[in-house]
Amino acid sequence: MLTWLAIFPLVAIGITVMAPFTVGWDPMLRVFVLTLVTVALAVYVVVPWLFRVYDRYLAPRR
Repeated sequence: MLTWLAIFPLVAIGITVMAPFTVGWDPMLRVFVLTLVTVALAVYVVVPWLFRVYDRYLAPRR
């Protein structure tokens, strides 16, 4: 669930932001650039942040 919470907004925002700049691009190139940016942001920024939030507020206390 945390992975989906990281990936879905990144893809939705990425598609919206990239659309005006990539109109004439080949679809495979658009997907390549989008996944390159999305995966990097998810792995190094968003997922670690979500796990810290989960650990701090949502994980059961021992």
